[in-house]
Amino acid sequence: MQWAPAAGLDVWARAFEGAGAVINLAGEPIAEGRWTTTRKRAILASRLEATSGVAAALRAAGASGAVLLSGSAIGYYGTPGDQPLDESSPGGTDFLATVCREWEHEALEASDLARVVLLRTGLVLARGGGALPQLALPFHLFAGGPLGSGRQVMSWIHRDDWIAMVRWALANPDVRGPLNLTAPAPVTNREMAAALGRALRRPAFVPTPAFALRLALGEMADAMILSGQRVLPRVAQSRGFTFRYETVDDALREIYAGSGPP
Repeated sequence: MQWAPAAGLDVWARAFEGAGAVINLAGEPIAEGRWTTTRKRAILASRLEATSGVAAALRAAGASGAVLLSGSAIGYYGTPGDQPLDESSPGGTDFLATVCREWEHEALEASDLARVVLLRTGLVLARGGGALPQLALPFHLFAGGPLGSGRQVMSWIHRDDWIAMVRWALANPDVRGPLNLTAPAPVTNREMAAALGRALRRPAFVPTPAFALRLALGEMADAMILSGQRVLPRVAQSRGFTFRYETVDDALREIYAGSGPP
């Protein structure tokens, strides 16, 4: 179902009747356009309204014992540097961390009637969408390389592993609360650039200066590109989830294997 705030609670409650699980990923795109005051308000409000609506509809439908998998992101942790972060690590204080914290709070309002899993998603690698096509574009133009210093850590996950982990969380009753959807081997931006160069058979030595990214993207450049987090999937690994793509080279090799230009 597509989130439509004007639809009203009754529509959602009827849809949830008899449902064993609900996966809520609704929210205004974060990486489209500069973060003006209006955009930031929409990013936050869209997530809070959708998630509170889902929780209220589950309650109205009497969906006791259901599972709610609700969207979040590794932005929850802020940008504390290179230290390893897992699901027990404290949250940050910047804009994205605030969004994620309030977003998760709305989902947890349903924890008295549903098993709530908070999907703290990292950088999802997929050829057809997300951030990867934008990251890969300069390489196709023989102008790829690290962004800013290149030292910032990128916690990524192949889309197939993301889907597999969501299905695993649905089926595993021991999984509840925060769940990091990231691969076990984060890389620096410089390492990501080198891996993209190998996968695309392109050079990877043309850096993009930090000032140019800040000029083009404003606050979003520091929050999403020039800073990073070393986020580890402790809960998934400790409970036996098996990754198909553990290294970024394996993930990018599969994504671009046998394919022409995007």
